[in-house]
Amino acid sequence: MGGRVLRAAGMLLLVMGTLWALQGLGVVKWPPDSFMLDRRQWALYGGLTATAGAVLLWLAHRKGKPRG
Repeated sequence: MGGRVLRAAGMLLLVMGTLWALQGLGVVKWPPDSFMLDRRQWALYGGLTATAGAVLLWLAHRKGKPRG
């Protein structure tokens, strides 16, 4: 996978996961009719998704560094 693809996927997962976690914790109440609001399982799913995104960003960063 190219570095740009890894960075884009990582950012998307990080943003989505953070939103899901904040919705699950009841911090973000948007959209008002979302089934994720105040549901702790979505805080967990969001945290895991955001972590996966952070790992992809880290891998993309490592891939871009010259070895030596």
